[in-house]
Amino acid sequence: MLWTVGELARRCGLTVRTLHHYDAIGLLKPSVRSAAGYRLYDRANIERLHRIQALRQLGLSLTGIGTALSGPQQPLADVVDRQIAQIDRELSEAANLRERLVYLRTQLANGQSPDLADWLDTLELMTMYEKYFSPEELKVLPLHTDPDVQVEWSALIGAVQSAMDLGATTDDADVQILALRWMTMVERGTGNNPEFLMRLHAMNENEPAARAQSGITQALQTFVEAAVVAARLAIFARYLDVHDMERMLANYGKQMYAWPMLIADLRKAMEENTPANDPNVQKMAQRWTELFRAYAGDSPVTHARIREAYAKEPDLRSGSAVDNSLLDYVREALASLASTTH
Repeated sequence: MLWTVGELARRCGLTVRTLHHYDAIGLLKPSVRSAAGYRLYDRANIERLHRIQALRQLGLSLTGIGTALSGPQQPLADVVDRQIAQIDRELSEAANLRERLVYLRTQLANGQSPDLADWLDTLELMTMYEKYFSPEELKVLPLHTDPDVQVEWSALIGAVQSAMDLGATTDDADVQILALRWMTMVERGTGNNPEFLMRLHAMNENEPAARAQSGITQALQTFVEAAVVAARLAIFARYLDVHDMERMLANYGKQMYAWPMLIADLRKAMEENTPANDPNVQKMAQRWTELFRAYAGDSPVTHARIREAYAKEPDLRSGSAVDNSLLDYVREALASLASTTH
């Protein structure tokens, strides 16, 4: 039986974007293409996807997974055993939390605690975080540990909601200022870690209680995303001509959630000292170029103007975890790839 990318995404709980990314970097190539060019996946693809997701849950980067799967492969039964062991640990942690809550309920039966609701709401949010972050990661996630960051986030969310309630649009200068401040807070709240950003996004998408707790409704999220794009396009307009801006207006922001995943994987590879000429790094660098050209076009002159804007305007990079060291790593990977094709 063959599965389309949409069918496979729905059945395994991933996004089509994720499967396209796996294909783009050579991690999970569909077994065949239909006559119309559609990706089709077979049983072997699904078994490989299980390995990929299992290794992902165990903390490997996509580069590390690619390396692991390129050599002799561990029996699939052993991979499943490792997953079972991890789930057993998670169940144990959940059982301990339940035991503490049952004990608390017994104690409270003898009196009253006016702050109980707030405390339980906090506990609920903590358990949600624990589904997406390890205990070690939670210790370095500012949004989870820093009260000042939490207070500032709450105030910013309230300010955006107030603007929406008053009928503001994403073209309003005040809204765009809030949007750029939002990206600065993303940087602070995640410790400038794009992988943490994607997990927080997944938590918001999958856990209704997370939205209820934070106040980031789907409508507010959509409004902020559009405002961020509008604010950054206004900055690019200082550097680009009318023709370039027409293309930017049509394409910039379409791949908003493809970038963090790619940046996270490249940063992890760089931090693990993976050589820039590693084939998986080269594939990710190619993907970087594809995403860039999707909104920048192919003109070297336009590319130079856009790079000038990025160099001079910090608001274009805020919250992205892109710095000069990462850019140098990508350039080195592209250069090494070019040298092998000439």
